[in-house]
Amino acid sequence: MSRAIRVCVWGIGAMGAGVIKALSTKKGVEIVAVIARGDKVGRRVDELVELLNPFPLLISNEEEGLSQSNADVAILCTDSFVKTSKDKVLACVERKMNVISIAEEMSYPYAADKEISEQIHRKAKEYGVTVLGTGINPGFMMDALVIALTSVCTNVEKIEVSRVNSLSPFGKSVMHEQGVGISVGQFYRRQKEGTLAGHVGFDQSLAMMSEAFHTDFDKIEIKNRPIVSTINRVAPHATVDAGDVAGCDMVATAYVNDYPFITLKHPQQVEPQSEGISTGDYITIVGTPPISMVITPEVDGGIGTIAMAINSIPAVINARPGIKTMLDLPLPRAILGDMRLYLEEELC
Repeated sequence: MSRAIRVCVWGIGAMGAGVIKALSTKKGVEIVAVIARGDKVGRRVDELVELLNPFPLLISNEEEGLSQSNADVAILCTDSFVKTSKDKVLACVERKMNVISIAEEMSYPYAADKEISEQIHRKAKEYGVTVLGTGINPGFMMDALVIALTSVCTNVEKIEVSRVNSLSPFGKSVMHEQGVGISVGQFYRRQKEGTLAGHVGFDQSLAMMSEAFHTDFDKIEIKNRPIVSTINRVAPHATVDAGDVAGCDMVATAYVNDYPFITLKHPQQVEPQSEGISTGDYITIVGTPPISMVITPEVDGGIGTIAMAINSIPAVINARPGIKTMLDLPLPRAILGDMRLYLEEELC
């Protein structure tokens, strides 16, 4: 059997730490570098991540981690947007590393910035590597899974998806994007200024479905309102006082011939159970045959994102060079055995 798959993890926040912890339990894979910044650089990984066995690898800065790792795949756990991901992605590509990014916009980057996406695609092909953006949402629950369910339909008239989830597993960057912990007035002020992103990914999910169904949308409407807490809430990475914002309630509607063909509803907040809110994932497809899927409670957003990233490693290595989306890869699955068994060619 070939050598182990070498992985570089960039970012050691909530998601990066989770990726490291999950990878440490897998066979046939080796973490060769962890990149971070600030006072985390120079510390042992096992000082910041609770692992079953000692892991003395020192956390590197960007320059050291990229130059010394010789990784096959870099998993980026740092950004949400294509523009802020660009330099990190290209830095990995130019060192001939395949890239898996959990940045929401990278799940279908052309919907966010076509010029940057084409630049990354060209560079990836030039250096013979693959770039994939994935995660729980976008990347699976409100797009790839929906597309897969339509495979048993001879006709689809309408799609409605709702993901009622908890933001609590996510780190500070997601809390800032959602406006968690700020006042209602600040929420609307930041919304007006364009500094409050809310859920990042509706554009990507809809673009993925548009490509899958070869359907052009006349228009897309996205609405966002604050979820206001009536009690004090404490999450691992945020605190919310009564009367302040606990999350966002967002709805996206894509129209075809003035008909709402796809509706995506995504109310998400920290500690929803504290106010008696049950989480869940709901997909309704009006078609032949009609389909109604319910998963309760929700698929855990943190674990799901981590799993999508690490389970995509073999498929990304096997794929042809360039930018890929979940539409381009084989059916995703849990990697239960030695990860090298999923590779089409042995690593040298």
